[in-house]
Amino acid sequence: MNFVEMMKNLWESTGLYQSGWQNYVMMLIACVLLFVGIGLKKEPLLLVPIGFGMLFVNIPGAYEILMKEPVSTGDVTSPGGLLYYMEKGVEWVIFPPLIFMGIGAMTDFGPLIASPKSFLLGAAAQLGIFITLFGAILLGFDGAAAAIAIIGGADGPTSIYVTTMLKQFDLLPAITVAAYSYMALIPIIQPPIMKLLTTKKERSIKMEQLRPVSKREKIIFPIVITVVCGLIIPDSLPLLGMLMFGNLLKECLVTDRLANTASNGLMNVITILLGVCVGAKAFGQTFLTVDTLKIVLLGLIAFMMGTIGGILMAKLMCVLSHGKVNPLIGSAGVSAVPMAARVSQTVAQKEDPNNYILMHAMGPNVAGVIGSAVAAGVLLSIFA
Repeated sequence: MNFVEMMKNLWESTGLYQSGWQNYVMMLIACVLLFVGIGLKKEPLLLVPIGFGMLFVNIPGAYEILMKEPVSTGDVTSPGGLLYYMEKGVEWVIFPPLIFMGIGAMTDFGPLIASPKSFLLGAAAQLGIFITLFGAILLGFDGAAAAIAIIGGADGPTSIYVTTMLKQFDLLPAITVAAYSYMALIPIIQPPIMKLLTTKKERSIKMEQLRPVSKREKIIFPIVITVVCGLIIPDSLPLLGMLMFGNLLKECLVTDRLANTASNGLMNVITILLGVCVGAKAFGQTFLTVDTLKIVLLGLIAFMMGTIGGILMAKLMCVLSHGKVNPLIGSAGVSAVPMAARVSQTVAQKEDPNNYILMHAMGPNVAGVIGSAVAAGVLLSIFA
């Protein structure tokens, strides 16, 4: 091999030679996500791993290295790429249930137990899922319609779970990126809808303090929910069961070490791995398609309709209670916990700095997590 051929081989191995315009577009999008997460401090725990994973895999030539499959030659097997193994946690549906366990171990179900009517708000906020289901079918997605619709629950792990169980691997990047992006953009998307659908008087309503919830109630609740929902919708158990298991670890007071691991160390590890894997799914050559644009649009519609459904139900409850329910808590019925509840509190305090509805909003927010898991089970029982 002469010098010219050596230089040619070296040039052809570089990312500059192998690059396409899609790589640079996705790298730009990745940098935007990193800026939002780091510079603007908007949901950094989600956007930084996703953005870096997207940047990581779209560097020209990196995809073939990172996603390389192991090759067997006789008794020798060459190892696969880093992301090939990491993404098995997504493909084998390991990461989403573990995330739910961590959420359960971090979340206080007390506001929901104290105000069971919050289940109605959590259920109403799933409206976007079922409206978008028909929209996706009309656009020709058919088998993938259920996976796209679940974006309306504003729950990344649930979107991954449903999409994977329905074997819609080609659409997994667009669906997961859309779901996590809308979760991160809740403080931007929801407030205009909340203000449009409510009056200043409604936003200023102060709610009565929730009743105290006993430790016995908190221990019995996850067991009862697991049994009841499991008997009715078994397909919801991988997510819902792990959510309730994590909460039981937190509340039973005899498994503090396990609860701490589930809510801290394990949760952080899975969040990192899942975030990088989600970002790495957004490979330019397969991500930048017309179908991706349709999915992003449908996901936005689903999320907005879910927010609207929750607020309208809360407005109805406000009327029936003669002004005792602040309609803003209805927007927290989407699954993004505790982000959606914080947004409800923020909007309420802009009208009255002394108005504290956070704990009231946490009830629908927790109900939304349960509702999205149940909705996922319903869709899987129909379409799987």
